[in-house]
Amino acid sequence: MHGPTPPLPLPTDRLRFAMPPMHESSEDERRHRKERLAGALRIFGRLGFEDGVSGHITARDPEYSDCFWVNPFGMPFKHVTVSDLVMANQDGQVIEGRYHVNQAAFTVHAQVHAARPDVVAVAHCHSVHGRALSALGDLLDPITQESCAFYEDHALYDAYTGVAVDAEEGRRIAAALDTRKALVLRNHGLLTVGDSVDAAAWWFLSMERSSQVQLTARAAGRPIIIDHKQAVATREQLGGDLVAWINYQPLWQDISRSEPDLLS
Repeated sequence: MHGPTPPLPLPTDRLRFAMPPMHESSEDERRHRKERLAGALRIFGRLGFEDGVSGHITARDPEYSDCFWVNPFGMPFKHVTVSDLVMANQDGQVIEGRYHVNQAAFTVHAQVHAARPDVVAVAHCHSVHGRALSALGDLLDPITQESCAFYEDHALYDAYTGVAVDAEEGRRIAAALDTRKALVLRNHGLLTVGDSVDAAAWWFLSMERSSQVQLTARAAGRPIIIDHKQAVATREQLGGDLVAWINYQPLWQDISRSEPDLLS
């Protein structure tokens, strides 16, 4: 005996699925990028990615493409609001805001932005597992689905010259990054880029976790490497900035709902 006929499936156009928003003006897009930047900084603060005054996320201004929004020097990530953010030009001079910027870090970010007009945001922090991986001078191996997103799409900057304070060092880092999404800075940490703040932040978070997984797996035994064909196929499925943006949305929803003061 058959039970009652189940209801018909809903049309897919009636189901919600977030996609990157389109903006009608530079002002709207600027506000959006600043909100996402403040949110990303707070998420990084929650996750313990900052270390003293080290660590930055920059977002290109949608109107003045050679100017960038960045977190204020010396302010805890977990306290940053939209109104605290600082806009600086490519020379690190403050154009808008009430605070200084970290010149050493900004020099690197500005050169990456200059070399990559496709990049909206750059993230670099001194996270624990990223620094551990960088101290080994290693890249991520394709040992998990998540690490495959970086397969043949990240590189090693195989030098350490102290705190980067000059444009030439920034240009060398940008050249090592080339067209990739991420870089391991030897003895320093991780750097990621994206076509949105959301994407750059997600890649940094995912790269940090992948570093942790790799270090843990190696400590426990000999990780099994995913073969080249499957690693490439997985990267093609999961390695794009749109996928990163989608993966990041639960984090944005959480931080914006639980800490709405970040929007002030």
